Amino acid sequence: MGPVRTIKLVARETGLSVHAIRVWEKRYGAVHPIRAANNHRLYSEEDVQRLRLLHEATLAGHSISQIARVSLGELQQLVQETGGRTRGQPSRAAATAETATELIAAAVVAVESFDGRAIVRLLDRGAMELGSPAVLQKFIAPLAERIGELWRAGDLSVAHEHFVTNHISEFLATFARPYSEDMAAPHLVLATPSGELHELGAVIVAAAARSHGWRTTYLGAALPVEEFAGAVRNLQPLAVGLSIVIPLEGQLLRRDLRKLRQLLPKTCVLLVGGRSAGEYKALFEEIGAIYVARLEDLYPVLDKLQRGGQGAQKTRRK
Repeated sequence: MGPVRTIKLVARETGLSVHAIRVWEKRYGAVHPIRAANNHRLYSEEDVQRLRLLHEATLAGHSISQIARVSLGELQQLVQETGGRTRGQPSRAAATAETATELIAAAVVAVESFDGRAIVRLLDRGAMELGSPAVLQKFIAPLAERIGELWRAGDLSVAHEHFVTNHISEFLATFARPYSEDMAAPHLVLATPSGELHELGAVIVAAAARSHGWRTTYLGAALPVEEFAGAVRNLQPLAVGLSIVIPLEGQLLRRDLRKLRQLLPKTCVLLVGGRSAGEYKALFEEIGAIYVARLEDLYPVLDKLQRGGQGAQKTRRK
């Protein structure tokens, strides 16, 4: 059968992240997709089968660098032989948690020493070994929270935080890029409120939403309410999101959130999350905002909004 699958479909069928597939292809020659007229990669049934078997083999402990180019028959035999030996090993969930803990610890050390190459290697490894969305939920989001804790404790400087934010942002731009091309997809616009300079949480949410099939626009950190609302009226998204990481001056934030809700179109949903957002849950109920406590809670919220917003978006376009 000829190459008929896009990289997004292959990721769904194999359990690998798009980033992992691209790395395995470019760095290790695991598969050789063709290019369509629009330059998109197209994968065959055999490519999908190879990637699925490679994924199973790496989960069993084999190094992708050693098995990437073996024949399909050899891969099938390898997975069959390994299957019996791995039955007594920890569950997939336990292995994922162990890998994520190891990655976070190594990443903190790399941040402390400003080791950019190590950060890149760890992010690539996380994408390959954990897949999507686990790399976001189990590694990157907890890492961002840990870096924030160390910064607040005085163990890391602002330079450390900017350093890791830049590297993670660059990684996430590539990680989620293949998911963000459909202009008909629901649109989420993100920013952080005035006074909130910590933007990594918003960047992570943007990548998570893109990997879930949404288009996203990130407007930046510490955005004044009026500018945020003006941009939203031009972009006409289905929803907007705010990330609140550090405790801000309460009265000013409450004023800004009430004003933002008044300035936003009535059909635009307001999502709020972040480490310190839970302090304002009563306000969110007052203004009709949706509080997203954890990254994994975001996906069902997006699904519900998409189901409810499709009809509204069609009406708006008429």
